[in-house]
Parts: sequence; C-alpha cells; structure tokens
Amino acid sequence: MVTALRPAGPGRVVIDLDGEPWRRVSAEAAVGVGLAPGVPLDRDRARRLAQALRREAALGTALKALHHRDHTASTLEQRLVARRVAPAERARALEALAAAGLVDDGRVARSRAASLVERDCGDAMIRDDLERRGVAAVLVEEVLAGLEPEAERARTIAARRGGGVKALRTLAAKGFAEDSLEPLVASLDREALG
Repeated sequence: MVTALRPAGPGRVVIDLDGEPWRRVSAEAAVGVGLAPGVPLDRDRARRLAQALRREAALGTALKALHHRDHTASTLEQRLVARRVAPAERARALEALAAAGLVDDGRVARSRAASLVERDCGDAMIRDDLERRGVAAVLVEEVLAGLEPEAERARTIAARRGGGVKALRTLAAKGFAEDSLEPLVASLDREALG
C-alpha cells in the first residue's frame, strides 16, 4: 500500500510503501499511473509505472543527445540501442520527437550538406556522409540537387586555391567527380600548351 509520496528534488518523489521508503521516481510517472496515499501498488500499477519510467528514460536519453547536436532518426536510434533502450521504447521516443519536430532527417541533411559545402566537399563526400548518418537515398539526392552544381563549386574552389594540379588533387580527394574536374584539367592542359 502506498502510504506517502514525498518530494525528493525537482520533479521527483519518494514513494513510501507501508510506511517505508521504496523508490525515488519522477513525479510525472508516479502521478500518471495513479499513485497516491492509500492506493495499493498492485502488479498492474507496478507494471505501468515501470513502463512509464522506461519511456521517460528513453526520451531523456534522446533529448540529451539532441541537446549536444542535431541527429537523424537513424543516429539517434543507434544512440538508444547503445544505451540498451528496449525497441518499443526507442520507437515511441523517436515517434514523439519526430512529431514534435525535434528529429527531422531533412533538416539534418540540408544543414550537414551546407556545412560540408563550406568545407569544400564534393557531392560524393557529401553523399557518403549523409548515407552514413542513415539519411534515405531519395532525400540525399534531393539535398544534392538543391546545392550549387558541383562543377561550379569545383571551378570556384580551384580558382580560390590558385588552380594547378595541387588544387585538382585536393578537389578529387574531397569527393568531386571526374566530370566536374575535366573542364579544369582541360584548362590546365591549354595553359601548359600555350
């Protein structure tokens, strides 16, 4: 029998069973399952309390990860798997965060692609990065289509880096396609002949 719910810090309570402290839990979980003095803690209510606490823990873990940086649903799920959150609770947490707009693969993909463009990365490197983050292939292609064409980015970067073979090697290492680099190679060949 629950004999008391005593405050135990911000948003927390201690549940007393038969006059003895039993467990410290969130006030929201305790109240949410109907715990109050004089209410029996039967098997069903204890099971619902355990579910509420697991749900809270999953959501808390996900929110903590999002506090540090934006995540795709896939990377956030990997984080929850690493914390041994049960599959049902992972799904509920991800669904709730997506519904709230806190998990949005499109937003993450666009932001990450823009960041990589600023670091002079080509489409292949951007595609690889987004795919490793679990962004759907359709969304990856949509994001790449929204960027300045790769050939134009390559021309701008090569000019900023002084042109030449060294600049082209750097662009190739940064994931620029041969098709985007061919006009630059051709211009180098013309300069060498001229």
